[in-house]
Amino acid sequence: MPEAKALTIAGSDSGGGAGIQADLKTFASFGVHGMCAITAITAQNTLGVKEIHNVPLSIIKSQIESVVEDIGVNACKTGMLSNSRIIKTVSSVLKKYNFPIVVDPVMIAESGAYLMEESAIDSLIDLMLPLAYVITPNKYEAERLSGIKIRSIGDIKKASREIKRMGVYAVIIKGGHFGKDATDFLYYKGKFISYKGKRIEGCMHGTGCSFSSAITANIALGYSLEKSVEISKKFITNAIEFGKKIGHGSCPVNPTAWIEKPAHKWNVYCELENAVKNIMEMDIKNFVPEVGMNFAYSIPFQYAKSHEDVAGISGRIVRADDGVRAGEIKFGASRHLSKALLKMMEYDESMRAVLNIKYDKKLIEKMKEKLTVSFYTRQEEPEKIKKEEGKTIPWGIETAIKRSKKIPDVIYHEGDVGKEPMILIFGKNPQDVLKKFMEIID
Repeated sequence: MPEAKALTIAGSDSGGGAGIQADLKTFASFGVHGMCAITAITAQNTLGVKEIHNVPLSIIKSQIESVVEDIGVNACKTGMLSNSRIIKTVSSVLKKYNFPIVVDPVMIAESGAYLMEESAIDSLIDLMLPLAYVITPNKYEAERLSGIKIRSIGDIKKASREIKRMGVYAVIIKGGHFGKDATDFLYYKGKFISYKGKRIEGCMHGTGCSFSSAITANIALGYSLEKSVEISKKFITNAIEFGKKIGHGSCPVNPTAWIEKPAHKWNVYCELENAVKNIMEMDIKNFVPEVGMNFAYSIPFQYAKSHEDVAGISGRIVRADDGVRAGEIKFGASRHLSKALLKMMEYDESMRAVLNIKYDKKLIEKMKEKLTVSFYTRQEEPEKIKKEEGKTIPWGIETAIKRSKKIPDVIYHEGDVGKEPMILIFGKNPQDVLKKFMEIID
């Protein structure tokens, strides 16, 4: 399949959260070759826009023509077009080509700064909308374009139809600024399609840019408009959820989370697989608890939300006649160790791996000579914690951490009725855990 190529015609965000920078990150996240024509240079950060310098019209025109004539474009998007002269220039160039155009009618930045002159809105309607395959306004942009105040789904439909009459092929009104579930509405081929999503409080800077560029990337890949919007909805929800907590204002969404999380999962799988091979070559039969031994490794804390983000050994490592045998490595394979690890990472994000071994008093004493060791006793466990399913392990890890003067390498408990005593060895990665394990068994 030929390389998919997408062009963004937009402003540059010096803070890297929106505009050209967000668009190119998004294109790359979908494996699409990204190209750009910069319309304006903005001096901005998470707190706001300090200054705007519009690029000369001849340069804007030349940028577009240069990439189209040599490389080719499968789909294009427009973002910040700050004045009528820029809109006229961009539209006059794009008229010559036949690729689908996604228009993101950027008017106001997340910080509240105006990125389009009021007088340019009519030019946008007259010159850009007739060229648009799809337009992606938010609530306020849709109200300004249509002249309809949006308070209900009925108003969304009225506004969509009004914008459609301006010549655009399809309309998406985004639900980020209204409603409880952040539902987006696509008006396409005479029908309305809703795309529900969970509302997430978090980083929002660059949301519109990243969403429209995700649609552009998927159109460039050959997906239908409906499918492109469906994928892009999941993409932007993911980008908001794992936004970059940087700066002192409105922090930016994280477009690369789309590929970062799967990449981290693959690395975790490979590292844990290698460590399990190493431990299986050792004589560990006497260290395997009655319930079995497990080895768990989490993706980075930023992305780790549940046990499904922690890899473990399905079926555990158990004793066998000829020694021990291990199951397959899978994500979500060990709820117990996942709970321990996720709680540990709340206190130290670098401690991402853990191994459980059989409890032995002599081993504990040996560990204390070389490692930081802490413990918890189930007899201290509050009744409220005991009654809530799944709360014991997080409570125990937290108790042991608070008891220790620094983050412990080892946490143990001496069991309870029906509960086998256990030792947990923590580390930054599986090899770090193995190193600590080998230090004490040697």
